[in-house]
Amino acid sequence: MTKRLNRSMLDGPLLPNIILYTVPIILTNILQLLFNSADLVVVGRFCGSLSVAAVGATGSVCALLIEFFIGFSVGTSVTVAQGLGAQNHDEVHKAVHTALPAAFIFGVFLTIVGVIFCEKFLQLMGTPENVLGLSALYMRIYFLGMTFTLIYNFCASILRATGDTKSPLAFLTIAGVVNVILNVIFVTVFHMNVAGVALATVISQAVSAVLAVLALLNREDSCRLVISDLRIHKEQLIKIIKIGLPTGLQNSLFGISNVIIQSSINSFGDVFMSGSAAAYNIEGFVYASMNGFHQTMLNFTGQNMGAKQYSRVKRLLWICLACVATAGIITGFSSVIFGEELLSIYITDSAQAIADGMICIKYLGIPYFLCGLMEVSTGALCGIDSSFTSMLISVLGVCGIRLVWIFTIFAIPQFHTPECLFFSYTVSWIFSVVVQLIVFFILFKRKTRSEKLI
Repeated sequence: MTKRLNRSMLDGPLLPNIILYTVPIILTNILQLLFNSADLVVVGRFCGSLSVAAVGATGSVCALLIEFFIGFSVGTSVTVAQGLGAQNHDEVHKAVHTALPAAFIFGVFLTIVGVIFCEKFLQLMGTPENVLGLSALYMRIYFLGMTFTLIYNFCASILRATGDTKSPLAFLTIAGVVNVILNVIFVTVFHMNVAGVALATVISQAVSAVLAVLALLNREDSCRLVISDLRIHKEQLIKIIKIGLPTGLQNSLFGISNVIIQSSINSFGDVFMSGSAAAYNIEGFVYASMNGFHQTMLNFTGQNMGAKQYSRVKRLLWICLACVATAGIITGFSSVIFGEELLSIYITDSAQAIADGMICIKYLGIPYFLCGLMEVSTGALCGIDSSFTSMLISVLGVCGIRLVWIFTIFAIPQFHTPECLFFSYTVSWIFSVVVQLIVFFILFKRKTRSEKLI
């Protein structure tokens, strides 16, 4: 069963293997997004645009807190992938049994911080008073499920490092169905508003976490989970932190820039907040395909670097760049073409909110393929153990440019418009892609200089 689920990363034609490996990841990412989408759709249909704004206002601050620790799952994935590529089974076993206790500890910490300080975070973002109470309620309940969220993500990263992308998809499918059913029941039957959709999300996250743990318990290779072996192994923890910490910091700094952008969006009022919340959710589905190729580049690179198949890594990069650009162009333009119809699924009581949402979709959807190129180049750098370099470039290119843009150009009264705000994304993506690719080839050449396989 284990071998049947695993997709080979070290041999066979790259393009078919990349596509077959990536498609389940994309579908899994989409199902994860459906958790939040289901929340927005249900509250939009049954509770109104104010509730949509309340749920949407929590997105960036939740990401700020969560994504730092999700970054450590990248460290887990690279450590396991490189160990498998080098056939170092003891390294893999210790990494797996270090990752799960770490995920539990991180989850408990996040729950405490999220529950206690959620209202303060929302106030710092300038969340309007008529939205603040509902947003804080949603966020408190949502953070009760953080341990489940992190355990699932760490388990999924281990499974993907082995080549198994189908199992995480199956788990999220089951959890997604549970989430949607409970959303409808809690909101329409028990009239729980945003509290109901938050509780449904927590329960569905618990379902996905339990299924992912069971999958590791039933494996037959070095990634098999043995409960009695769960403990923190110092060497593996250091390696996971070395790779995952820069990624976590990068994610958090992205979160900070997104919080500031959300604060800028909040300055346009609750109607615009509602439209942009729905638009960001739609664009999230475009990003799902971009991130799928990031995961592919990360894990394929990790295994092939471990196996010292360096020429395969370079071919992998060009194929992933071509695939992600194609996916980004198709999905990005589709979001623009069908934008109004998609927004009307979320928003039923405000034509102005839909019009505002279209501004966001047009300025993000058309150039979104650039974000995909950035995601793949980031995965390439992390896969060759250069996550710290990737972090520096991303912080400067994404966070730096956007923040400078907001506090300079966007601060000028005649440029204080949604169009100007969203254009900062395009500028930051272009800079990051160019610099990351240049740096990747420089570092890759250094790391493989002693080998004759390049």
